[in-house]
Amino acid sequence: MHLLIPAAGMGKRMGSNKNKLLLEVRSQPLLSWTLLAANAAPAISWIGIISQPYDWDYFEEIISKQQFTKPIQFIPGGSTRQESVYNGLQGLPADARKVLIHDGARCLATPDLFERCAAAMENCASFIAAVPVKDTIKVVDQRGIIQSTPVRSNLWAAQTPQGFDVNLLKQCHETGIDKGWEVTDDAALFEKCRLDVHIVEGEETNLKVTTPQDLAIAEFILASRCGGVKK
Repeated sequence: MHLLIPAAGMGKRMGSNKNKLLLEVRSQPLLSWTLLAANAAPAISWIGIISQPYDWDYFEEIISKQQFTKPIQFIPGGSTRQESVYNGLQGLPADARKVLIHDGARCLATPDLFERCAAAMENCASFIAAVPVKDTIKVVDQRGIIQSTPVRSNLWAAQTPQGFDVNLLKQCHETGIDKGWEVTDDAALFEKCRLDVHIVEGEETNLKVTTPQDLAIAEFILASRCGGVKK
């Protein structure tokens, strides 16, 4: 299974002027935790990091400090996540038939989640990892007035990894370019192309590190996994 990791974002909401994947949790950059989990998943055979070239030296240093057994390749990122994934698809090895796409900032994903997602690709052409929504969700208009309350049992919070048939995903991206679609994840392209997207149960701890508060939560979760809070 091939894995693409979009890693071209900046840490604006983190209050950082550098790629947020270079920020550290328990003395390891966020990207390192993501790569460690992917490397520990037997189903993953190849990893592509989609990022801006000015970050490659920093990422090379991260990789050099770990004993990763999977080949890791850098692919130039775009100006949006959508463009970056499109570039990543073009950078896949010629024999790639199925791909997992996982946001680098979701550094708490476990090897078991990668394995379950890879297994799901045996039975479908596309899926997303997701968890059921626990909170009641309100649809609010521009005036700040509630318009409706969706049935919670039908709501899932999207995560990554998301898995796709490579050729179908390439076709959806090309269609998106032709029609000028702007989406926040690749599953939305499948939906717009009227293709089925399945759900794979995600992990409650698989949060996306976006704010300083998320960093603190990630620190706590990793401390629990590693056998205690770091002194």
